[in-house]
Amino acid sequence: MSAKEALDLAEQKNLDLVKIAPQSNPPVCKIMDYGKYRFEQAKREKEARKNQRVVDIKEVRLSLNIDTHDFNTKLNNALKFIKHGDKVKVSIRFRGREMGHPEIGLETMKRFADACSETAVVEKPAKLEGRNMLMFLAPKTNK
Repeated sequence: MSAKEALDLAEQKNLDLVKIAPQSNPPVCKIMDYGKYRFEQAKREKEARKNQRVVDIKEVRLSLNIDTHDFNTKLNNALKFIKHGDKVKVSIRFRGREMGHPEIGLETMKRFADACSETAVVEKPAKLEGRNMLMFLAPKTNK
């Protein structure tokens, strides 16, 4: 029907004429209560936002010559963050002559990743960036 007829029909029913597909030929329109439609759409978006989870990135800093107890403490903190659903950034800062031994830092990172392997997956492997070695761990997804 013509646009004029459709508009008259919508006015008779006290509703709005809304273009669904204006780019098609002829344009497709629908008679509806536009205010109610917008309200329901806003309600759905609000519900979707409520169900979203923001993933934080927590950082755990290790040192190159870290002892067993300190390592286990940092490991427990990282596991706690991962169980909470956050990503973990593991970093080692190399100071002074420690820069000459990046393989020791790599070994420490590998040990840390192996200890977390049950609950976390390595998202970004250990990589030396300037004086810092960084690695990212993410919680395993249950499917």
